[in-house]
Amino acid sequence: MDVETGQQATRTLTVTSKMVEEYAGITGDYNPLHFDEEFVSATRFGRLVAQGGIATGLLHALVAMDLPGAGSVFTKQEWSFPNPVYIGDTITATGTITAAYPRRSMAKMEFKVENQEGVEVLRGEATVFQMDGDN
Repeated sequence: MDVETGQQATRTLTVTSKMVEEYAGITGDYNPLHFDEEFVSATRFGRLVAQGGIATGLLHALVAMDLPGAGSVFTKQEWSFPNPVYIGDTITATGTITAAYPRRSMAKMEFKVENQEGVEVLRGEATVFQMDGDN
């Protein structure tokens, strides 16, 4: 694993209603918060929100494709969602290496995801493992 403490990567995604529908089709998450405007209008959210898995999926892509990169997987995750992601939001994920263990092919990372207004919608940390031909 060729990473160093302090390294960062970002990845951005605009959430669409099609993504929410496709995610529900894959996972079975048809919560009315994602589909029923009348239901969600009576909640604190006020309008349709995306499943949390869409935001965490952006983190999976960041780890697998950007930092540490190809062959990387999560071994431990801890997320919190301080604010919702609404359909139509553009979210940007930032991952930062907070500790690197090259001999074990592992690293610890901190993550934050913000919407287009700079509002934090996810924060957390994770341990990642990078596979290569030897492990």
